[in-house]
Amino acid sequence: MKAVIAVAFVGIVASLASAMFFLLRDRGATDRTVNALTVRVGLSVALLLFIWFGYWMGWIEPRRPF
Repeated sequence: MKAVIAVAFVGIVASLASAMFFLLRDRGATDRTVNALTVRVGLSVALLLFIWFGYWMGWIEPRRPF
């Protein structure tokens, strides 16, 4: 479970970095920045839904305070 979340988080950060690279390199001439940000939003929503589903299925337990 932790590995899936970590891989998704790395994908989100990589997509954000590629969007910044395309923004600086293309200067708005292409749609690559928008596509990279769309991928980032899609991955973020998918990660949120996966975490919610894991909690609902009982795979993820909340931590209890001391």
